[in-house]
Amino acid sequence: MLHVQPLDTPLPADRTPARGLSSDVAARRLASEGPNLLPGSAPKSTAAIVRDVVTEPMFLMLLAAGGIYLALGDRAEALFLLGFVFVVIGITLAQERKTQRALESLRDLSAPRALVIRDGQEQRIAGREVVRGDLLVLHEGDRIAADALLIDGQLEVDESLLSGEAVPVAKLSAGQGAASDARQVPSPTPGGDGTPGLFASTVVTRGVGVAQVCATGARTAVGRIGADLAATVEPPSALQEGSRRLVRTLGIGAVLLATAQVLLGWWWNGRPLLDSLLSGIALAMAILPEEIPVILTVFLALGAWRIAHQKVLTRRVTAVEALGAITVLAVDKTGTLTVN
Repeated sequence: MLHVQPLDTPLPADRTPARGLSSDVAARRLASEGPNLLPGSAPKSTAAIVRDVVTEPMFLMLLAAGGIYLALGDRAEALFLLGFVFVVIGITLAQERKTQRALESLRDLSAPRALVIRDGQEQRIAGREVVRGDLLVLHEGDRIAADALLIDGQLEVDESLLSGEAVPVAKLSAGQGAASDARQVPSPTPGGDGTPGLFASTVVTRGVGVAQVCATGARTAVGRIGADLAATVEPPSALQEGSRRLVRTLGIGAVLLATAQVLLGWWWNGRPLLDSLLSGIALAMAILPEEIPVILTVFLALGAWRIAHQKVLTRRVTAVEALGAITVLAVDKTGTLTVN
């Protein structure tokens, strides 16, 4: 007959694994397998941010217009347009850096710590130092630092982060024999009742237990999700697509009209070719909306600044546009987006 003890009963001393890993073995595994950190996109460098800004068609148009004015000898207009480019780059850099610093501070504050058994003693260590084979001592309220197998005790765990189900699931011990080699344990599926599998970033809601770590960092279930997310390519926003279409349409129209102006002035009216070229360039520059990139950037930055007062961080300024276009947000009780 299976004997089930109450979840809140502490583990008897004679049933708690005695030794765990030695400090030397843990250090070697940390060096060989890397820290227990979830994969994520690296912060953008200043050069990458500047490259993203100036490769937008709107800003290429600004640079081209400034270069044309400079070639024509109108330094004041050229410096005015090129100054717009530096203003936009400055606003974008300031927004990106401010958000990145805030996110890094939040990440440091929320970094989990783990209670492990090493050298026969319980030690509180940073979650990034947990390695495969470590014994985690888990109590109610603990955030599990790595994928592990419950080898003693009973737990209830909130796995809504992975499964989307708000109801905690029961975890039953697999026994020390089943976890003698954590590397051989097959990867279980989140959300299952009565299984011994525990997952990184899930939360113990009830019970006490000891679990043996079988995967850390990018090899965990949540780490694989993070790797997939980091590999996704961000699609352009509706505003970016619209501005690109506008620049392309106006650019084609400006070239056609400028060409017609040159041909009519030179061939039809008999004006000098240089005068006709200057007239055509002036017409093209009048058609191109040089101020639109600055207006869009300033208004999006103002939107990010306004929602920052509501304690919302904007990682990408273009997200302000998407947020403003939302009319209905469909989520379930765990906050999972159900309709894109």
